[in-house]
Amino acid sequence: MSGSLLIHATAVALVTAAGPRAVLLRGPSGSGKSDLGLRLIDAGARLVADDQSDLRREGEVIIVRAPAVIAGLIEVRGIGIVRVEPLAEAPLALIADLMAPKAIERLPLPATERLLDVELPRIAVAPFEASAAAKVALALRAFAGSGLPAIME
Repeated sequence: MSGSLLIHATAVALVTAAGPRAVLLRGPSGSGKSDLGLRLIDAGARLVADDQSDLRREGEVIIVRAPAVIAGLIEVRGIGIVRVEPLAEAPLALIADLMAPKAIERLPLPATERLLDVELPRIAVAPFEASAAAKVALALRAFAGSGLPAIME
């Protein structure tokens, strides 16, 4: 099966033991997608797409990339649109839904979501918490299949 989807989300990739793997940061306008993406980039991640992410299924994998017109651009609130060195594309390994801290369970059950008929792990993150970037990076490495860190069920 193949297919594509344009989604309102920011995507950044971390290099894991399995190679680069992307996380999709989803939330409404103003929810902190670009801000959290910027903090992940500052911690070593690479920008794939800001605000709009193009998803394309290739076999059993979803590849994420930026629409050409915004490739390499990220919105930095209070500064403007900034050009950074992007990663052209990366396999999608995790969905992170940005939510208010009160809406996030302390010990949630594992969650998944089907995009383009591929099942992906999904977490909820409060984007403006100081630990948000570390939580996303930890979850991405855990779900990328490297074995460690491991999420206990």
